[in-house]
Amino acid sequence: MKIVMLGAPGAGKGTQAKMIAARYEIPHISTGDIFRANIKEGTELGKKAKAFMDQGLLVPDELTLELIMDRFTKADCANGYVLDGFPRTIAQAEALTASLKAAGDALDYAIDVDVPDSAIVERMSGRRACLACGGTFHIMFNPPKVAGKCDLCGGELSIRKDDEPETVQKRLNVYHEQTQPLINYYTAAGILKSVDGTQDVNKVFDDIKDILNA
Repeated sequence: MKIVMLGAPGAGKGTQAKMIAARYEIPHISTGDIFRANIKEGTELGKKAKAFMDQGLLVPDELTLELIMDRFTKADCANGYVLDGFPRTIAQAEALTASLKAAGDALDYAIDVDVPDSAIVERMSGRRACLACGGTFHIMFNPPKVAGKCDLCGGELSIRKDDEPETVQKRLNVYHEQTQPLINYYTAAGILKSVDGTQDVNKVFDDIKDILNA
């Protein structure tokens, strides 16, 4: 069961990827985890990736794909995997498809966790973090007992720059420009499945299980 997760920032695809991995006993693979693991182990690919990261540069697509394909060869991927955070562009998707095909393999599902922009802005801009202890709250879904104060230590709560509505909308604009076309790409490939990500987390997961168990 080889799955790629799609969805806008804040849609909850990472949470669902972890739930799928646990339920079906397959690894949850993110590019960040792969980079960190290879750098920690001092592999040749890790050294190459670190050289770019140390300069504050993005790891090139070719190297990222090489690291991902190497990860797929590990024993824990024998029954499949959940790929989260890659591909982000059509060029990456085409390269991944070609690499898998060359290895006699292919993805089974591309699962899109679909959430409207307005709901994502509401979700993310409602988050508050404690500057003192790092505790996190949400003004709608997990409000502090006293407005603006941390339940854990009484510290001041603030909104992170990343969660400000303008910043969230900018990230969504980039997503729609670069990543949204993947929906069409995987629809054409016949493997796209979409779930309503505005539902409760467990209901979203139930819908995904229905797809995977069909």
